[in-house]
Amino acid sequence: MKLLDVKAVLDREKHIQRADPECQVLKVSDDEVTRYAILSHRWSGDSEVTYEEMTALMKMERRNRDEVRQRSGYRKIIESCKQAKKDGYEWLWIDTCCIDKRSSSELSEAINSMYRWYQNAQVCYAYLNDVEELSHGWSEWFVRGWTLQELIAPKQVEFFNKHWKPIGTKQCLALTLEAITKIPREVLRDGLGAKCLCVAQIMSWAADRKTTRVEDRAYSLIGLFGVNMPMLYGEGTKAFRRLQLEIVRESSDHSIFAWHSSGSRSGSALAEDPSDFRFCGHVRKVEPGDFVDKVIEEYIDGPQRFPGWSKWACRRKLAAVRDAGTGLFQKFRTFTVSNVGIQVCLPVIPLPDSQPPCFRAILACSNHDSSLITINLVSSGFSYDRTVTTDAPARTYPEFWSFYLTHHLKTPM
Repeated sequence: MKLLDVKAVLDREKHIQRADPECQVLKVSDDEVTRYAILSHRWSGDSEVTYEEMTALMKMERRNRDEVRQRSGYRKIIESCKQAKKDGYEWLWIDTCCIDKRSSSELSEAINSMYRWYQNAQVCYAYLNDVEELSHGWSEWFVRGWTLQELIAPKQVEFFNKHWKPIGTKQCLALTLEAITKIPREVLRDGLGAKCLCVAQIMSWAADRKTTRVEDRAYSLIGLFGVNMPMLYGEGTKAFRRLQLEIVRESSDHSIFAWHSSGSRSGSALAEDPSDFRFCGHVRKVEPGDFVDKVIEEYIDGPQRFPGWSKWACRRKLAAVRDAGTGLFQKFRTFTVSNVGIQVCLPVIPLPDSQPPCFRAILACSNHDSSLITINLVSSGFSYDRTVTTDAPARTYPEFWSFYLTHHLKTPM
């Protein structure tokens, strides 16, 4: 990563009329061993200072140099450096001027590494340029896509108002931040490892956040799920599908299929946008070892037991389901992605009187009331499409199937 030399930046600014044109204000360094501060902020369009402008400032004509120095983005760099110097840090990272965005490879590396860079920083300065105090209104900072990881990843986050006056830390503001962001205070205080989180719950935190580029809706979440993927600006909403496929390859978390679309679309088992997870804040994983017991409790041996079956028949079916589920324990933990679809193993119940035939698949994740989440599927050749929700009651017991879920978008003929 490239870091700003805090002393060099401030010295250059102090002696701007006679500063050395060859003065180096950026240095390549290792985020694992260097102590550095990092800035989280909202971009403000053309007022930001680029890598090229920051490194070539003293080689500009005076008129152009003065124009750069008068920008709010430049003042943000100077104030951040002043705060870093005050706190005893020699190095500072700011995304606007520490990435040479003319290089697609450097930009891709930075986006894939950004969560780690924020995580390894000694402190993150969160600059809220539109508020005096959090109690006087919520900053736009809280609805931007990239600032989600910038809030969670660093161990220490210090918030500053528009005048660069401190207004609190992530730890002391945890209750207020939880109310604003819906992120549990344990995560805000101790990071993602503080709670047993599922994919759907993390996605729910991004549901209402905004990014300038549609692809950044996906790219800004890469670090939160510990995956890597190439940047392909111009792919649009396909970026979010690629992100989900990368998560599926790394995780066996069924909650990635537990989204709720606001529309009535059918097709891919994957969500179209983080907003599909808006109501998944209370979704929880059910571990594979407990999954079969939960299925039996809800669909065989519980209040949904079907009338007309003898006690002997119910016990026989219960034993058969338990034996089948136990034998498939490892398959519950495994997803396989191919061009056919995502291969899964799930308990499935045929739905009566549905045309074409529909099936209800039971996921290893639960709602706020601890009931298992289900999705409805319809056959589509070699794979199964997700289809609109139907309230048709199940009239038979679940069977464990291994099958493919469609993961590609349907192209109209």
